[in-house]
Parts: sequence; C-alpha cells; structure tokens
Amino acid sequence: MEIRLRNVLREGALLSVGTPLPKGVSLPEVVAECARAGGWTEQGETWSYPGSFGMEVPGKPHLRRGIGFACSYKNVGFSFGAPEQCTATVELRGNAEVENAVVYHAAAEVGQGVHTVIAQMAAEAVGLPFEKIQLVTSDTAVTGNSGSVSASRMTFMSGNAVRGAAALALEKWRNEERPAIATFQYRPPRTTPYDPETGKSEPNFAYGYVAEVVEAEVDIETGQVRLARVICTDDVGHAINPELVQGQIEGAVVQAAGYAILENFVQKDGYTLTPGLSTYLIPTILDIPDQVDSVILEYADPIGPFGARGMGEMPYLPLTPAIVAAVHSATGVWIDEFPLIPERVLDALGGIAPE
Repeated sequence: MEIRLRNVLREGALLSVGTPLPKGVSLPEVVAECARAGGWTEQGETWSYPGSFGMEVPGKPHLRRGIGFACSYKNVGFSFGAPEQCTATVELRGNAEVENAVVYHAAAEVGQGVHTVIAQMAAEAVGLPFEKIQLVTSDTAVTGNSGSVSASRMTFMSGNAVRGAAALALEKWRNEERPAIATFQYRPPRTTPYDPETGKSEPNFAYGYVAEVVEAEVDIETGQVRLARVICTDDVGHAINPELVQGQIEGAVVQAAGYAILENFVQKDGYTLTPGLSTYLIPTILDIPDQVDSVILEYADPIGPFGARGMGEMPYLPLTPAIVAAVHSATGVWIDEFPLIPERVLDALGGIAPE
C-alpha cells in the first residue's frame, strides 16, 4: 500500500502520452479509502494489514486464503479524437408556472437505469418534482443523436446535454414562450489522437477512479478459486442515484469474476471450441462472490453534470489483477494467464499439497 500511494497518479501527473490527466484526479483518495475498508490501517505513511493470509483455513488443510489489491482508472466518453457529442431536447409545459416537462433523448436503456437518471437530472435542472418529468426516448423521429451507451459515457454526456437544454428552455419560458422548447448539443473538451512522431496525445476529457480488495480461497487439491469477499471503491463524482450505482458495481464485479475465473474462450485453426454455455462457463448464483461491498465516493468531476463521472465499466477493470494477487497471497505462486480455471491453477501450483 505504501508503494502504491507513493507512486499513484495525482493531480497534474503526466501520463505515458506526455499529457496530464484532466482535473479532478482522485486516485490517491480512492486507493486509501479502499485499503481502509479492506482492513489496512495507517500511521502517517506507514500502512499495515492485521489479517493472516497465505495460511491454511482452520479445519480445512486443502484451502489457502489470500488477499489481493488492485486499482485502475477508466475513461469517460469517446477517445483519441473520435467525435463526441450528445443532444437533448426539453419542452416545458404549463401556464403561469411550469407544470411539467418532456425530455426527448435517444439514450438506450439496457438495464443500467439511465432513463431514471436522465429524468432525475432533468427534474433538478428545471426545478420540478421527479414525477412531473416525462421521457420520450430512443425514437429517431423526435430525438437527436445521443451517441452510444458505451465508454461509461451516458450519465456524463446526457446530463450535460439535458442541463444545457433545460437552461435554454427556461430562458424561453421567461420570455413568455408556451410551450418552451429548446434543443442543446453538448460537446466536451476535444481529445486528440497520438502524434505520429512523438506519441503525444490528449486521449480523454474525463475519468473515473476505482480500487478493489479481493479475499479469495484457493483449493490446492482441485485448483478452484472462490471469491469470499470483494470490496469495490469507486469515485463516481456525484451519485445521481446511489442504488443504481451499487447495482452497477455489483453487476460489473460478477461479470468480471466470470472473465477472471470461468470464461475460457478456446480457438483452434480458426474454429471456436467453446461455442456453448456448457463449454464457455459464465457465473451462476453459486459462482459469484459471497460478499460484495460497494464503497461509493463522491469527488466531483469539474465538468461532469452535477459533478457526476461515468462509472459503468470501472469495477470491471481491477478485479482480475486483484484476484491474481489474492491467489499469490494464498499460495506464493504468480499466475500470468487467465481465466484461472482449475487446470491452470493446479498446473501453476505444481507440487503444493496439503500436509
């Protein structure tokens, strides 16, 4: 932990592309808070961990317990010069006072709750209760281009678009337009591709920051890895809907656990040898971590809507290295291939066996 915090990216630090991260870097705070949640304690710059790991589980000599830690940062939005924008339209209805609002937006709802979040941000922007917001979504006849629901971008981009449209609509309302309708296209700060000679780039306009602790058990007889606990600490800038944020954290952790441990995609001579769910295993309820603790931090992004950062993909990124580190903590063996299927783990463990 001390090594990480001495070397972690901070405000103004240069990336490998020769430019600094955008303002609002919170990785030191995220790493420290995740460590505290995982049981580390600090005195000044000295960190210690009180747990006993790399030892047999009492009464179960075939099991070894370990702990792992990893951190990461994730871009928000399209990168390296790709055109980026998001469009929203807000219509204010009523007589003397605004009675309700209609928001036209093309964002796709794929289970992450983005339509709820858009309605919440619209309500805040126009000063109405949530139930007075009507959404018209994903209809190309009446909604502008929102860009894709990818790159952890939609809350960030839609929020800025809706806020811009709401401000213009409120201005029209004050000028006695009824209904007051306004469209706004949000364009974030530009990004740039790699310079062909120097490699310099301004790759992204915003980031989110994440760290994870994994407590795992390794069965040295079967090679199976079980995730006992995952602590996922995410700086989301501002949690527009904390319950949805927690849902996205838990969903991403489960998906990443499959990626790290189960999902073994095999090809040979151009043919897929694992074409079905009987050979390409995804997590079931019996495979997910026993416990997932979601730690939500809110260090506002300077240009995010209400300070929000995108976060959908953040919890996915550090889990595999944290699991690999936990397996090393448990067994003393580094494994540099994944997924950590039993055959691969047993092969790496070699002669380790219970006494």
